[in-house]
Amino acid sequence: MIPTAPAAPALLNVKADFPIFDHHPELVFLDSAASTQKPRAVIQEISDFYSRDYANIHRGAYRLSAHATDRFESVRADAARFFRAPSPDGVIFTRNATEAVNLVAHSWGLTHLNPGDVVLVSEMEHHANLVPWHLVTGLRGARVEYVRATPDGRLDLDDYAAKLRNPAVKFVALQHVSNVLGTVHPAAELVRLAHDRGLPILLDGAQAAPHLPLDLSALNADYYVLSSHKMLGPSGVGALIARPDTLNALPPYMGGGDMIREVYPDRSTYAPAPNRFEAGTPAIAEVVGFGAALAYLTELGMDRVEAHEQTLLHAALDRLNQIDGLDLYGPPTERGGVISFNVRGAHAHDVAGFLDEANICVRAGHHCAQPLIRALSCASTARASFYIYNTLDDVDALAGGLAEVVSFFNS
Repeated sequence: MIPTAPAAPALLNVKADFPIFDHHPELVFLDSAASTQKPRAVIQEISDFYSRDYANIHRGAYRLSAHATDRFESVRADAARFFRAPSPDGVIFTRNATEAVNLVAHSWGLTHLNPGDVVLVSEMEHHANLVPWHLVTGLRGARVEYVRATPDGRLDLDDYAAKLRNPAVKFVALQHVSNVLGTVHPAAELVRLAHDRGLPILLDGAQAAPHLPLDLSALNADYYVLSSHKMLGPSGVGALIARPDTLNALPPYMGGGDMIREVYPDRSTYAPAPNRFEAGTPAIAEVVGFGAALAYLTELGMDRVEAHEQTLLHAALDRLNQIDGLDLYGPPTERGGVISFNVRGAHAHDVAGFLDEANICVRAGHHCAQPLIRALSCASTARASFYIYNTLDDVDALAGGLAEVVSFFNS
């Protein structure tokens, strides 16, 4: 008897939860790595907060402010549970993952880096995890070195281990998942190798947090950063997640209201985390909306989110690999729902424009990862990225659209 192949996991059926598809029923949205669409629950939560509960937080001595503060702070606790963080006090709300990296780069780097020191990154990083380190090492007379990528689009772990042995390396900053190739790096091993050398490590989780079940306490990275807008929440909110004692050892990144303990004309003392790193009025309603996004994903279950995405990814790879004249990038396994590609003889922007005529939205360009694009020996790529509202029909539309594009440019 021939054994049957295991059934593919059931796909999620959530498209009806996203109002944008009510307004654009023909839309095939494949740019979720840049920013995701928003479910009705998130939109409604923000609207309700502004309509019924809005007030400034933390400092008001009246009930409306106290209630707004409770709603805001409850999201901090929700985020700690969702990501299995060590403590809610280690969840710092920022504008996005970029600001979270800048916070660590400036607070840690300006305190600890000295001339000749090295911050170790990789050539696969998003610019958000490169440029802040360029700025800070430039101010301190230190420098940035990078771990190479392998030809198939993974971090070269042998090169990583070798570079960690350089005594000049003082800090490690690496991505968890590639925004260009979808490569899921072995994060636990990256952390372990850095810690074996006594080095702190930051992981850029902007492309991991929306797609993978995370246990940040077990992962034990010193700093983990992410963005709300890539995981169904509003823009203008991100998070830095670390242990409170790690954060309290750093000086504030910005000064202002709500991050102080006492202020005198000639000096200030500072509150502990999380307040220490949240100067001024935050994006209150947006944080509340982020909480609704976390609740929505919790109800779905991140295991199901990952399985849905993997089903779409493998279906898309199967279809696209059959199109002659299409070059695909990235590893064959250990990858998320991102596919970068080029049509031979066509610029990526032209490919994206042709697909847009068929209401298919893909990204095109260097994806804020110019060192990696150069390592791939191309000027740019087009990129399709999947999320929970995508379907197998979207995969069919992408494959059909690309077949037409290839035929046009190679006829």
